[in-house]
Amino acid sequence: MNYQFEILDKSIGYRGFFRMEKYRLRHELFAGGWSAEMTRECLERGHAVAVLLYDPASDQVVLLEQFRVGALKFPGGPWLLEIVAGIIDHPGETTEAVAQRETAEEAGCELLDLLPICRYLVSPGGTSESITLFCGRVDATTITSEIRGVAAEHEDIRLHVVSRSEALNLLRSGRINSAAPIIALQWLELNRTQLRERWGSAPT
Repeated sequence: MNYQFEILDKSIGYRGFFRMEKYRLRHELFAGGWSAEMTRECLERGHAVAVLLYDPASDQVVLLEQFRVGALKFPGGPWLLEIVAGIIDHPGETTEAVAQRETAEEAGCELLDLLPICRYLVSPGGTSESITLFCGRVDATTITSEIRGVAAEHEDIRLHVVSRSEALNLLRSGRINSAAPIIALQWLELNRTQLRERWGSAPT
């Protein structure tokens, strides 16, 4: 069944680096009838693309370490181990184009192939943001600089080229603790054999 909802009013509560929209709405109930009118805020920050960079020849992944304000109070502090990611800047810009751009900016290397993993909602209870997640083939030997990022965007990124097994150990220990790298590394573990066969490097 396709349940219905009704937006009674929509306003902008805050506009800055992000935008907060305020809704008055109601929706159909599973038991029948309609909910009472309710108020909900939704953070609008656009949609994003994230890429796990993987070198099948060396069985290595590329992780990015950077400061994240949302992790100020998180155990371990606000410097997180993540993967390449960026916001879709323009209407009509493809997720593949964003993946190429952000890989060049943040890791300084070229994507040799790109495979979709999934698209997921980041936190649908309070934001509309979705992430389109890819696995990208790279040659890790072409990464020549440890520090990357666009200064005008206040990016300060340290690159870590690590073995797949080390990345999984970082995941198990809780050192990797944001959604995109967790999902991507779990996907890699499930699909590694087929991936390396596709990309011309037999598993060891």
